[in-house]
Amino acid sequence: MRMEVAIAGAGPAVLLVHGIPHTWFLWRRVIAALADRYFVIAPDLRGLGGTERARMGFDVTTVAGDLAGLLDVLGVASVAAVGIDLGVQTAFMLAMTSPGRVRCVALMEGLVGTLPGAESFLSRGAPWWFGFHGVPELPETLIAGHEAAYVDYFLAIGTYERRGVAPEAREAFVRAYSGRESIRCMCEHYRAMPESARQIASITSARRLDIPTLAIAGGVIDGALAGQLQGVAPHLATATIDNAAHILPEDQPETLLSLLEPFIEQRG
Repeated sequence: MRMEVAIAGAGPAVLLVHGIPHTWFLWRRVIAALADRYFVIAPDLRGLGGTERARMGFDVTTVAGDLAGLLDVLGVASVAAVGIDLGVQTAFMLAMTSPGRVRCVALMEGLVGTLPGAESFLSRGAPWWFGFHGVPELPETLIAGHEAAYVDYFLAIGTYERRGVAPEAREAFVRAYSGRESIRCMCEHYRAMPESARQIASITSARRLDIPTLAIAGGVIDGALAGQLQGVAPHLATATIDNAAHILPEDQPETLLSLLEPFIEQRG
């Protein structure tokens, strides 16, 4: 599968995993800050952004396998993984399926399947778009032609005080999620979530995430991610970023870096 990947710097490897509706460009400020000391790798996930529009394989094990394959191609033996939103479960599964390869993992503003610990966040059910995106073909029909407005909605509710993202990021994300095939691939990640949740439940019943783990809360997922990780990550640390909503690299990039840099540095 052909993948679009942003690469910068030299040194120990750091892998940045985006969510929806984002691309690698979400991490541009983080990349710029880390590239003077690290080899930074920021791919577009399966079917998203500049990566090939796949027909199948959107479950978390396959998507994590894409990242493992990318690391193989780049000759990277060890990596610090960072994930947000959809990238949380992907980075988590990469660490679980590649023991010894992921030296530490920092996760923010996302959930790890249906692991216990997020009951308060989910007390009124999952966000509406999880169900909508899971319906076959309907979202593609309804969103097509209205992609900019649709992406703008998520960029607004995902940022502090609904201020949206920087214009260059908004342009990149709208472009990436325009067209029926782009919309389909976005939705396929949601359609695969039940299977992804089963895969996560299965692997965590067999072993734990036995590496340094950092759960960073913003203002949307809050403590739900840490609640899930408490039962499976024995080396868990937590942090909260104030005056932020969901898209932390846009809302509070400096504060996010102040948490990521010492965490990654301590783990080589």
